[in-house]
Amino acid sequence: MKLRPSLALLLAFTLTGAYAQSAADLGAGNTGRKASSLPLTATTTQAQAAQLSARFLTRFHYESQPLDDAMSAKIYKAYFDALDGEKVFFTQSDMAKFAPLKTQFDDAIWNQDLSGPFSVFNLYVQRAVDRMSYARELLKKGFDFSSNESYTYDRKKADWPKDQAELDTLWRQRTMNDWLRLKLAGKPDDEIRKTLDKRYAGYIERVRQLDGEDAFQSFMNAYAESTDPHTDYLGPRAAENFDISMKLSLEGIGAVLQARDEYTQIREVVPAGPAAKSGKVHVGDRIVAIGQGSDGPMVDVIGWRLDDVVNRIRGKKDTTVRLEILPADAGLDGKHEVISLVRQKVSIEEQAAKKKIIEIKDGNVSRKIGVIDLPTFYSDFGARREGDKNFKSATRDVAKLLGELKAAGVEGVVMDLRNNGGGSLTEANELTGLFIDKGPVVQVRDARGGVEVQGDDDPGMAWSGPMAVLVNRGSASASEIFAAAIQDYGRGLIVGQPTFGKGTVQNLVDLDRFNSRASKEKPQLGELKMTIAEFFRINGGSTQLKGVTPDINFPKNGDEKDFGESTYDNALPWTQIAPAPEYKPVADLKAYLGQLQGKHDARAAKSPSWKLMLDELAQYRKMRDKTAVSLNFAQRQAERKEQDAIQADFRARHKTIDGNLADDDKDNLDDGLNPNERSLKSELKQEKDAKKAADPQLEETAHILFDAVGLIKGDAKLASEVLPYGGRFSANATAATTPEQPSSPGAH
Repeated sequence: MKLRPSLALLLAFTLTGAYAQSAADLGAGNTGRKASSLPLTATTTQAQAAQLSARFLTRFHYESQPLDDAMSAKIYKAYFDALDGEKVFFTQSDMAKFAPLKTQFDDAIWNQDLSGPFSVFNLYVQRAVDRMSYARELLKKGFDFSSNESYTYDRKKADWPKDQAELDTLWRQRTMNDWLRLKLAGKPDDEIRKTLDKRYAGYIERVRQLDGEDAFQSFMNAYAESTDPHTDYLGPRAAENFDISMKLSLEGIGAVLQARDEYTQIREVVPAGPAAKSGKVHVGDRIVAIGQGSDGPMVDVIGWRLDDVVNRIRGKKDTTVRLEILPADAGLDGKHEVISLVRQKVSIEEQAAKKKIIEIKDGNVSRKIGVIDLPTFYSDFGARREGDKNFKSATRDVAKLLGELKAAGVEGVVMDLRNNGGGSLTEANELTGLFIDKGPVVQVRDARGGVEVQGDDDPGMAWSGPMAVLVNRGSASASEIFAAAIQDYGRGLIVGQPTFGKGTVQNLVDLDRFNSRASKEKPQLGELKMTIAEFFRINGGSTQLKGVTPDINFPKNGDEKDFGESTYDNALPWTQIAPAPEYKPVADLKAYLGQLQGKHDARAAKSPSWKLMLDELAQYRKMRDKTAVSLNFAQRQAERKEQDAIQADFRARHKTIDGNLADDDKDNLDDGLNPNERSLKSELKQEKDAKKAADPQLEETAHILFDAVGLIKGDAKLASEVLPYGGRFSANATAATTPEQPSSPGAH
């Protein structure tokens, strides 16, 4: 599952020394690297990788399509959408010059001549620098905010500006809006001018650092995503980052890094990592130089791209890296410190499964409900293939947590899969096996129409008691496999919002395996994450397009119009096959859904936190449906006061409910700044406050399961179905076994 940001956002996401750290836009700070020399040109290796990718996509993709003029037109559209989706850089005359490329991108790939797509990218870089330079010039003059002009900021459906004059008008309005946001936040003109000039200069620097690898990655993803929404090309660095995200570990120093101004800053120190154990690395420290080994030369990295800094810090386990640090509490002229760290394997526990217990009391009845939050279906494929019995696995971790929850005496378990975009198909299958005795879990149909049934062959369950699965629109792929199987078996309740609707399976193709000149130490061609199959529910239905429909529905937030499988033009259609052999539901909760829904509705109607959530959702939908803003100061000031009053009311209600919000009501108001323009301290504080905030959807899901436990206890027949094989409401369900067989990447 993925969103499609413009290339202007491309470098805002870089996997750091410990895990992925995301900034909101390119204005978030100068990550630095010596400017690339234009024009950028494709390498022979890149041309080879493009042709090899085409051979795989045209022969082995689940719905293989020829790379011809028709596909070229799709690539053309996808490429320009990626580079200039908001239509703020190219003009209609630019597009007219590029029009012949609509039928030439296929030839470019087959003939290993990528000069056409690279010429587009080069002009994009030139236009981006020109536009930001123009905006900087506008800052010197200031603006008149007394007119009735408006700025349309949502331009996805707009035409390209017809000429330079129209483009200038658009950028004048964009710059005016940036200025006005800061002005409404109470900033004086001199400070506004300084802030925006620094922002735009940082943007220019980052764009100038885009190189041939960025250009090739963008073009190849335009091709890959034109075949279907979930096929991707991963360059060597992207492939490494994907591998880290799946195995939740890397070899490095154990620090989350972030670009801020011209420095690489320590955003977080990972517990038990080399940096933390040293006691010498702290949040806010700035890395100014890096040296390899105990005596290698120190290389100045001020102004470097974040991914380049990360690349120098990562390295093989038990090797030494030296960091020259400017301490967080020191000024720019402060004394530097040199710290030696020995790289080790670092676990990324932030993305691992976690548990907690919610205690609910209703009348004279009190019950403990366990919650397992699973952000992704992760698996260390390499360690598993090598026979490492301790390989990192979502199933292994969840089984351990279930044992701990049983020992604590919980009577129900909620699997929280909100915003879990998927991961390993094998993990989805095995994780489901923790909650069923044995039987089919998912059906997988390949490109030739052959259907394979995957399931749990090992008797026994890690948890045989009542359960619920909490999902939302961001629950996709492997999450949908798990939720669908639990629903089809009648094993538990599905609660929340309809899921994403991704019913396809991807496999990783290491292109370097087909390159005789490739080096294991230095991959060159990258990887292809290619759709090879479609999965189906065990009842024969599909999650493709439709997703999983909850048994108990929570309010939608409106994002389904722009987010989800149904929003892709080239998504596969919904289909159906025969139910899996030997599939048989173990219980039927449908008769009780009416009672559970009624209890939920009655409780929600009286809940202050639920009412607050609904009001915030309504306000969010109202604001997201807007596409333009006024550039008149008086009008915007009136709108600002109205919004401030609404937000102040929300904050007061939050404080009454959970009492953990900051005393300063200005914290949540629009300050006109982009991420990384605020202090690191304030950013971390906001994140900490957000984690502490009440979660009405999770609390309500736990209460729904509380109600279900009561109904099940009162129905001997239902209890025997939901709690089969001697299952109890306490801590003695049958222990599960976790298969050790190696697997390959699946749905993601």
